[in-house]
Amino acid sequence: MTRSPGSIRRQLLTLSLLPAGVALPLLGVALAWWGSSALDALLVTKVRADLAVAHGYFERVRSEMGASAAALADSQALQSALARGTAPAELGALLQRFKEREGVDFVNLRDAEGRLLATDFGPPLQATRAGWFNGPASRSAVEVLAPQDFALLAPALQSRVAVPLLPTPYAAPTERSTEERALVLLARAPVADARGHITHYLQAGTLLNRNLAFIDHINEIVYPPGTLPFGSRGTATLFLDDLRITTNVRLFEGGAAHRAIGTRVSQQVREAVLGRGSTWLDRAFVVGDWYVSAYAPLADGEGRRVGMLYVGFLEQPFTLLKYGVLLGIGVLFFAVMGAAAWLSLRRARALYQPLERMAHTMREVQSGQRARVGPLQGSPELGALGAHLDGLLDTVDEQTRALRWANAELDAKVEERTRELQAAQRQLLRSEKMAAIGQLTASIAHEVNNPIAVLQGNLDLMRELLGEHVNSVRDELKLADEQVERMRLIVAQLLQFSRPTEYAGYVQAVDPAQALQDCLRLVGPQLARSRVQVKQQFAHTRTAAINRQELQQVLVNLLLNALQAMGDGGVLRLSTRDEAEGVLISVADSGPGLAPEVLRDLFQPFMTTKHDGTGLGLWISHGLIERYGGALRARNRDDGESGAVFEVWVPGETVA
Repeated sequence: MTRSPGSIRRQLLTLSLLPAGVALPLLGVALAWWGSSALDALLVTKVRADLAVAHGYFERVRSEMGASAAALADSQALQSALARGTAPAELGALLQRFKEREGVDFVNLRDAEGRLLATDFGPPLQATRAGWFNGPASRSAVEVLAPQDFALLAPALQSRVAVPLLPTPYAAPTERSTEERALVLLARAPVADARGHITHYLQAGTLLNRNLAFIDHINEIVYPPGTLPFGSRGTATLFLDDLRITTNVRLFEGGAAHRAIGTRVSQQVREAVLGRGSTWLDRAFVVGDWYVSAYAPLADGEGRRVGMLYVGFLEQPFTLLKYGVLLGIGVLFFAVMGAAAWLSLRRARALYQPLERMAHTMREVQSGQRARVGPLQGSPELGALGAHLDGLLDTVDEQTRALRWANAELDAKVEERTRELQAAQRQLLRSEKMAAIGQLTASIAHEVNNPIAVLQGNLDLMRELLGEHVNSVRDELKLADEQVERMRLIVAQLLQFSRPTEYAGYVQAVDPAQALQDCLRLVGPQLARSRVQVKQQFAHTRTAAINRQELQQVLVNLLLNALQAMGDGGVLRLSTRDEAEGVLISVADSGPGLAPEVLRDLFQPFMTTKHDGTGLGLWISHGLIERYGGALRARNRDDGESGAVFEVWVPGETVA
């Protein structure tokens, strides 16, 4: 059957314009819809994970408060004080020490019926049951206290309780003007006598109203710096009913930023979370802008929904990103459509005869003949294609050889990647072992802390019981205190290994020069064997605000690394100077220095250049210094000599 001369032309035009005019627009619309939906789903998934992190931390604080209350309730100090019939004022002193040690806002002791007997600030005004909740003997929950009840438990914090209501768009109508109730984390533990009968209850609590440190810490855990791109910012809030009682959401008025304490959640969110008890995972209007938000209900010990926990981040940067991507996709697809249509119309005529000739040649080749296209007139691209087609049969053998070579190269690459995978698996196994060791270490440290606390409590009790006779055993008690402190230090080091970024010692005013001298004495044997000359230059006028033992740990680690880097001889330069608002301690060696790849990953865990090293020393040292607001830096010397310089900067104070 003979086709008309225009049939192939029409088919070519149809095939060329159909993708450009129909398929590409449909694909663009589908891609835009899918991209928008995928981004929205991704944002919801992220905010769900953020809420899980915040809620997990909140529950951990609640359970730890319950554990702390139970520990004091079972302590020998409290049992002895109750057995002696200690006066409420002395019991108040014991409760005050517990309050300061555990960081809670108030502590009180009640009788078996729940009436107040002693508080951390002194004897109660009356034996009232204010702030008491019926239920299990041991209880740790979020509770709501009436203003008169809270005033009897923590009068010093009464100024933080009242929260004036501010006008808020989309909030449910209300006639309230001020919220005077207190939202607290409240823990209760029974105190039993020798026969196991409950004689008293210990109750401890933390006020959540205007607790800025608590909500800021939640926000830092959920949204540390650098986790939100495109200028978005994360926020966290605690609600009493639908009212923000503590938050880092800001009100922007008069050019200054204020916390939005006193504003309320929208009515839609209130009905979903407080009304139906569901978790809100969607965009929501928060004070003055739209946020990708997550709200979870907070229930008290009786299961009543009394508030909400909220986390979220600003939606606008992601919305602008989405619209920008959609606009880019639209521009790209329209550009491609126009270019494709123009090229199709322009080249259609030049395609007809060359394509027919090449099709004829292919049929001859399929029939077993040796055929060639030959020179083609018209399109240079089709002429080149014809030339390539003519050389196809001549290059079959060459391509076969190339395929064999490529196969061999692929086998080599597969073998290389297999070796890399095996190395990665070994590293993963090592990491899992270290994680297991860390968990075991944390468990041991936790179990040792309880007997340490009992020992310290009994030592304090002995001092109180001995009175004036304490002088006869002062040295023995001092030795016992020192050993308890030594055990605490060991526990602190264990916890530092298991949670190096969370556990810190107490801050002291440390003289950097004296710290370096002490560390030189500690590494004296290694220094003597290495025949290294020590040069010191101290120009500081400030003391370092850091824990002495942890600073010594870091400096000893740096000194040992410097001695190992220099081998059998060299010059170790130690210097101090004031820098910014702190002190800079410098440890410089005359070794070979640090390679670029080592310098890049120096403070990562398990990064080591030693055959017998663990790679944890500099990582732990880096975490120790950062906990006190300092910095640990490394560089190569820039004075024309070889060697490395490690600099420790810590905040400090000028010596008076």
